Amino acid sequence: MTTPDDPDALPPRDFWNLRNLMVSRKDTLPKRLAQVAIYAVANPDDVAFGTAASIAEKAEVQPSTLVRFAQAFGYQGFSDLQAVFQDRLRDRTSNYSERLSSLRSHVAGDSKSATLFSGFCKAAERSVGSLRERVQVEQIDEAAALLAKAETIYLIGQRRSFPVTSYMSYAFGKLGVKSVLVGSAQGNDPETLSFATPRDAAIAISFTPYASATLAYARQINEAGTPLVVITDSPFSPLIPKLGVWFEVVEADFEGFRSLSASMALAMTLTVAVAEARRSG
Repeated sequence: MTTPDDPDALPPRDFWNLRNLMVSRKDTLPKRLAQVAIYAVANPDDVAFGTAASIAEKAEVQPSTLVRFAQAFGYQGFSDLQAVFQDRLRDRTSNYSERLSSLRSHVAGDSKSATLFSGFCKAAERSVGSLRERVQVEQIDEAAALLAKAETIYLIGQRRSFPVTSYMSYAFGKLGVKSVLVGSAQGNDPETLSFATPRDAAIAISFTPYASATLAYARQINEAGTPLVVITDSPFSPLIPKLGVWFEVVEADFEGFRSLSASMALAMTLTVAVAEARRSG
């Protein structure tokens, strides 16, 4: 792999090696290049099929920045780096570019409801497919084992993430697992979290733009020495703990609206896995 100390090494030709390299260099890249890295990690399909102009616009940089970004990792130019993103999709059974075009187009004669239904279903399929690609079973096992040992599981989620933690609270209750849903109307969540100890555990969920309250609560949990499991949307997320388990979940969107399909699938998996681990432990 190309590194600052080994400029003559060949750049990675495997997407996951390139992705890991981008993440490892996130703190040393110049501001604009880091901006591109964050966008590329979060939106690899768009990078694979977008034009330099469209990618630069979405990443909020100049097109020339994409060239500098590619060269920083040892590629001759942006199209050379983009080919790595495209190779990642070649083995998929369906043509992604056709699916993406279908998702964004409105078929003549369809009602608005039919278009919306089709678009959101396809977005859900893409979200779950991405989840399968990003999450390893070993991560789930590690998180389930950590949570299963907890006396109480604190569930932290605000705004779009709150339905996920709310569901987990309901499911844990049905499964006999003690949990506390953080998100009170009276605003005493910091006091609620002050009862958390290293014998407990917490699950924190937040996606871009990250909820400031969730970040503050996660810091409070870390300071208390309480084990933390995080669900977020990027390895660049400020929510990722120095110690603990975290999952990357990227939801596809339709017409600018993102579903919670993948997030709920992972939440259901973790909830039941914890109950099973406690039952067999």
